[in-house]
Amino acid sequence: MHMTTRLLQSCRITLFSRNGCGLCMQARAVLSDVWDERPFAFKEVDIIKPESQAWRDIYEFDVPVIHISKAKHPEEDSSLSSKAVKLMHRFRPEDVKAKMNLVENS
Repeated sequence: MHMTTRLLQSCRITLFSRNGCGLCMQARAVLSDVWDERPFAFKEVDIIKPESQAWRDIYEFDVPVIHISKAKHPEEDSSLSSKAVKLMHRFRPEDVKAKMNLVENS
């Protein structure tokens, strides 16, 4: 069995969400569909939790938001959020995969 470039450059997706958010539930479903075809490392940040205040300050009215990065890169830093490869609100599996390709090829 040969490892592919994609496996060596796997992505991490961080979902910024809030409990009870309908769009966030849709975003999880989209990410689940993508993961079935292209597994990735995953983390979810509930922006309402006290420890997520910095993210709440940025995304309070924008969830769901996903950041896509290489899995080997450090975890998301709120001070660098403007530079993140991201999708916001409504997105489709094709949109996520296109951003994953962008990250993998950078």
